[in-house]
Amino acid sequence: MIQAACPRLIVWMMAAEYYHLRGLRWLFELIEAIPVQRAGGRDWTATRRALRALEAGRVLGVFPEGRIEPDHNLLPFQTGAAMMAMRSGAPICPAYIDGTARNLSIVQAYLIPQQARLIFGLPLRLQQVQRPDPAAVESATNAIRQRVWELRKRLLARSLAKNPENFLLAPGD
Repeated sequence: MIQAACPRLIVWMMAAEYYHLRGLRWLFELIEAIPVQRAGGRDWTATRRALRALEAGRVLGVFPEGRIEPDHNLLPFQTGAAMMAMRSGAPICPAYIDGTARNLSIVQAYLIPQQARLIFGLPLRLQQVQRPDPAAVESATNAIRQRVWELRKRLLARSLAKNPENFLLAPGD
């Protein structure tokens, strides 16, 4: 959905276990996706490739939660997106997607119609620093998460206003 809304090709960072799926790897190589080894901490090879893409003026797609959450909640954000934005000077364009087949099997996702919604926020520019300190990266990560949280609230409020019977919000929403 995000790629469809973006006029430029997005270089996506994606879990290596999906990148290496037989029958699909050719596609991921064609779109220049960057496989990320999620096990064992940080994947510096993927980070270097992502920074090179940003330096070349490419758009980098990152899901900062690091995995897909099956419900409307946001998981804690990983610090990689903030660190790469701080090192490269690239702006972060926050987005939130709702209504996708998050909690369905692959077969169900293809057979059950979905009505997905996508919302973008204003770009966030972080101060460019060659070697950002961990506290600054954590603070920037929290700022990014807050921007996405605000988009989530706006999108759900719009959807609730249109179809109040379709939404159940968790306590605290």
